[in-house]
Amino acid sequence: MTRRSPVTLAFVLIAFGAMLFAAGCASKPAKPAPQPKAPQIVTPKPPEPEPEAPLPPVMLGIDVLEAENFAAIAGKKIGLLTHPAGVSRRGESTVEVIRRARQSKLVALFAPEHGLDGNGKAGENLADTTDPRTGLPVYSLHGKFRKPSKAMLKGIDAMVIDLQDIGSRSYTFISCLRYTMEACFENGVEVIVLDRPNPLGGLKVDGPPLDPEWVSYVGAFRVPYVHGLTIGELAQMARQTPGILAVNDKVRQRGKLTVVPMRGWSRVMRWPDTGLKWVATSPYVPDFNAVVGYAMVGLGTEIGGWTWGIGTFYPFRGIGYPKKTPDQIIAELGQYRIPGIALVKSPGVGRDGKVIGGVYVEITDWNTWRPTELSFYLMKTAAKWNAKNPFSTAPADRQNMFNKLVGSSAWWKALTRDGGRVDVAAFIKNWSERATAYQLQSRKYWLYP
Repeated sequence: MTRRSPVTLAFVLIAFGAMLFAAGCASKPAKPAPQPKAPQIVTPKPPEPEPEAPLPPVMLGIDVLEAENFAAIAGKKIGLLTHPAGVSRRGESTVEVIRRARQSKLVALFAPEHGLDGNGKAGENLADTTDPRTGLPVYSLHGKFRKPSKAMLKGIDAMVIDLQDIGSRSYTFISCLRYTMEACFENGVEVIVLDRPNPLGGLKVDGPPLDPEWVSYVGAFRVPYVHGLTIGELAQMARQTPGILAVNDKVRQRGKLTVVPMRGWSRVMRWPDTGLKWVATSPYVPDFNAVVGYAMVGLGTEIGGWTWGIGTFYPFRGIGYPKKTPDQIIAELGQYRIPGIALVKSPGVGRDGKVIGGVYVEITDWNTWRPTELSFYLMKTAAKWNAKNPFSTAPADRQNMFNKLVGSSAWWKALTRDGGRVDVAAFIKNWSERATAYQLQSRKYWLYP
C-alpha cells in the first residue's frame, strides 16, 4: 500500500466534506412559492351631498304660517281652497304642508276654475270629486256652485285660501276669493288668506275701471283692469269697504278675516325678482311671459278676429290676424307709437306642426308700458279692417261677455258708434287719470311698502 502525504489526504477530506454539504443542501425542501395577497375590500365613500339651492328670499303666506307653527289654524277644522300653484317656496303643495299641522285637521278641499289639478279648460264647469292623495272631498266652485254652500261648510271652522292671482281683474281666482268670503261670513266661518305676490308688482295699475252694471264672476271687484294689489290686500279691501261683498253690512262687519302676509316682498318686485318658481295657474298661463301677455292682449282678442299666440307658441304674447302678414300688422299698429312695447316678427308652430309666422310683443320699457293699451288699438284695427263693425254685429252673448270683461259702457258706445275712427288715446288718458286716483285710495289696504 502506497503511503499518501498529509497534504493529499487533507484535500481528499475537504472535497468529501463539500460533497456531503452539497448533498445535505439538496435534500432540504424547496421554499414555497409566494402566495397572492387577499384583495383588500374598500368600502366606497358615499358621494358628497350637493349643497341645497338657497331658498327664494320671499316667504309666501304658507311659509309664514308654517314658520309660526301654524298658530293661525291651531285647534280648527280646516277647509282649503287652492290649486296646483298653491305651493310653498320650496315647491311643496299647500295641501301637504297643512296636513302636517298637528293641532288642526284638514277636512275638505275646494277648487276654483280649472280644478284642483289645474287641467280644466277656461270656463269649463267641473263636478265635485274626491282627492286621490288624501281621500278628502273636493268641492268645485266652478260648477254647479260658484260659492260654497251651507252644506259644504258644515263642520268647518276656518277656510284657508291659497290662490295665485295674475294681477288682471278678469282672472277668476279673485272672484272665487270674493264669493267664498261672502259664503263664509254668512255662515260664521273664519277666512284665512295666505298671501302671494302680484306677479306684475304692486305699482302697475292700468285699464278701464269696472262700471257697476258689469260686475260679474269675470269682474267681481270694481277696480282698474290691472289692479296692482295682492290677493290678501283685495281680501282686506272687501272686508273693510261696504258694497264690495254681496252681504249686508252687519254680516260683513261680523265676518272674521285673517291675512297671513308674506315676508320679503315689496311692491317694486315683479315675479322674476322674487326668486320663486312659477307654477302654471291655468293651461295657457304656463309662465310669467303669459301673465304679462294676458293683461296686454286678452281683451283685444275677444271680438274682431285677432288671435293670441303664434300657433301653439307664445300664449298671449303673439298676435295674428286672418289674411294679414306680420309686416302688415306691424305697420298698422306701429303708427300709434304705443309706449313701452315693440312688435317683432317671430316664427311659431301651428297645430298641424308646420312653421308659421306671427308677431311677438316685446316689453321694451316697463315704466312707460301701459298693459292694456295695445288691446284697445287691436279693437280699433279690427273695426277698421272689417267691412262691417264686428262689435256692433257680434251675437248678443258675445257682446255681453265682452262688456263684462272690459267693464266700460262708455268705451262700448264709442266703439260700436265710431268703429275704426274711435279715439283710443282719449280713453287711455281718462283711464290713466282714474288709475292714479284709485291707487291713492287703495293705499290704505296695502300690506307691503
